[in-house]
Amino acid sequence: MRVHTLILVVLVAVVIAPAIASAQETPSTFEFSFSNPGARSLGLGGAFAALADDATAAIANPAGLVQLVSLEVSAELRHWRYSTPYIEGGRYEGEPTDIGLDSTDGLRTAVSEEQLTGLSFLSIVYPKGNWSFAVYRHQLAKFRAQTDTQGLFHNGGAGTETLRSFDRRWSTELDIVSYGAAGAYRINDRLSLGLGLVYFDGRLDAPFEWYLPDDGTLQGIFSPNSFLPDRQLANGEMDIDDTDWGLNAGILWNLSDRWSLGAFYRQGPEFRLIFEIRTGPFAEMLDPSITEGTSILTVATPMQFPDVYGLGVAFRSPDGKLAVGFEWDRIEYSSIFGSFEPVVVETLEDDLDLGIELAADDGDELRLGAEYAFLDLKPVLAIRAGVWRDPDHRFRSISSDPEHRALFQPGEDEVHVAVGIGLAFTSFQIDLAADFSDSVDTFSLSAIYSF
Repeated sequence: MRVHTLILVVLVAVVIAPAIASAQETPSTFEFSFSNPGARSLGLGGAFAALADDATAAIANPAGLVQLVSLEVSAELRHWRYSTPYIEGGRYEGEPTDIGLDSTDGLRTAVSEEQLTGLSFLSIVYPKGNWSFAVYRHQLAKFRAQTDTQGLFHNGGAGTETLRSFDRRWSTELDIVSYGAAGAYRINDRLSLGLGLVYFDGRLDAPFEWYLPDDGTLQGIFSPNSFLPDRQLANGEMDIDDTDWGLNAGILWNLSDRWSLGAFYRQGPEFRLIFEIRTGPFAEMLDPSITEGTSILTVATPMQFPDVYGLGVAFRSPDGKLAVGFEWDRIEYSSIFGSFEPVVVETLEDDLDLGIELAADDGDELRLGAEYAFLDLKPVLAIRAGVWRDPDHRFRSISSDPEHRALFQPGEDEVHVAVGIGLAFTSFQIDLAADFSDSVDTFSLSAIYSF
């Protein structure tokens, strides 16, 4: 695509291209639901792979489906409360001038607060002899965040000049639903195997806007941004609208009447990601021959969501009242950027460097949970508690650019605390659970009906 206007070339080469060439204008993180479905599992801190004795085993460990003895239907409703931290502004280089927004020695952080509710899990399990079969729907990811970064200052020129980076607005919505079929076979009284086929339907809608200050005066440069439409430098979006297939496998080994061992593997989907950036109204104000919405860059790349595999051990007391589970899960977050192979679909900038300058580290989730059932009560009452470690999986910069490193910093590991309660009738069970952490609170209501 040829451009005949000098001002647009300058706009691309001087202002927008450096941000694109660093290759990473993305939301700082996504939240995935790698915890096993079901309120019972949630109340156990997700330590369920070695127990896997209800319909949610179709995901937690499909080999456990053979433990069901009758046709079973399960459904779960979840509520998520997200508190997503991000860099709001501040100083990433030099000393603050103490004028307006430039009064922070270091970076300012803020938190995006969002709440979502949805059907998290739905399944039907049909056992037949040594075989058991299940079909299900599962919400793998349901996430939303809104961020505004403004007043990000640094030194320029000889180091005595203060510059303000362009201000950013992001809106991120991620929705991944899986539909699966799983089967399990009991080899003998101690050992069973399970295998599942999963269809993923992924949606990512992440529009962004870049703005200049309200005006070019000294007061405007140091004042909060009103995000005036005519001061919009550029806009664009990251989009996913794609499907994929994956596998889910598990093994359950009853070491004795009291101890069991479970292991699983869940394959993550790969989706096609489209990144596009266009000129905003500010470019047209500078030169009327520039049409607002002119495409500057369109890039397509595969994006691999993490595979998960884990190992768990469980203990059941001789009287059947107490169950304790421990689980180790490995999340391959590094595959998100390791799979990137950007292909430029359209560009105004020749020889654009699209090197990947973001990374995410693989993480180990350690989960511990316990359940005590009052078997003498009718209906049976069960109380549960769990704790687990959520490893840091924020997107971090590996760029030499100080602004990029300021915007994409590593986070911290978090500890989740979970509690739950359940009532089991003759053919019906209802469970409630809550999981609390600094960044995500999850509330679950699930029900199981056995025919």
